[in-house]
Amino acid sequence: MTNSLTNTARLLGAGLRALLVLTLVTGVLYPLVITGIAQGLFNHKANGSDITADGKVVGSSLIGQPYNLPPGKGEETPAPDLTWFQGRPQNGLGTNSVNTQYKLILSGATNRSGDNEELVQWVKDAKAAVVKVNSTAGHTIDPSEVPADAVTSSGSGLDPDISPQYAHLQVHRIAERNGLPVAEVQSLVDEHTEGRTLGFMGEPRVNVLELNTALKALLAKR
Repeated sequence: MTNSLTNTARLLGAGLRALLVLTLVTGVLYPLVITGIAQGLFNHKANGSDITADGKVVGSSLIGQPYNLPPGKGEETPAPDLTWFQGRPQNGLGTNSVNTQYKLILSGATNRSGDNEELVQWVKDAKAAVVKVNSTAGHTIDPSEVPADAVTSSGSGLDPDISPQYAHLQVHRIAERNGLPVAEVQSLVDEHTEGRTLGFMGEPRVNVLELNTALKALLAKR
C-alpha cells in the first residue's frame, strides 16, 4: 500500500513538473522568441501592415476598402467617389449580400460559374460603367482596354490591389477631377507599381490604399 502511494505521488510529481516545464517552454519562452523575431525582422507585417497618413492609421495594405460618397437619401448603395482611384468590384460587383462593401466580418466570392447569366450581365454592366466614368473630354476609354480585375471581384472580395492596367486606365479621370497634370498622376501610378513577388510569383500590382494616400499627399502640397 505504501509503495503504491509512493509511486502514485512520484508519478503525479513528475507529471506536474513536466506540465510546468512544457507550459514555460511552449506557453512563455516560445511565444516570446517568435514575437521577438517577428517584431525585429518583420515589424510591419507582424503589426497588421498598417498604412499611416498624417500620423494616423488609415488602413491595412492587406485589405481593400471602398472610396465612396456618403449615401444619398434613399440610396442603398453609395456611389463611388471618382476623385480617388477605385479598387476591384466588391464581391459580386456590390450586389450580393455576402460582403458588398468590404465588411470585414465576412469574406467570400460570388461562387457563380463563368457562364452564369447574372454574372455575365454584371460584368457587361461593370465594363460599361468603367468606360463611362473613366472617359474624359480629351480621352475616351475603349472597352477593349478594360482589364478583368476592373469588372470582377477577387476570391476573397477583399483584394487591396489592382492591376497596373486598371490603375493606368483611371489616370485621366483622376487628373481631370483633381486638376492635376496627367503626366504627374501617371508618374504616381508608376511609383506605386510593384513587380512580381521574388520576380516570378503572382502578377504586377498596385495597392489602392497606398496609391490614394500618395495622391492625397500630392493634393495637399498643391
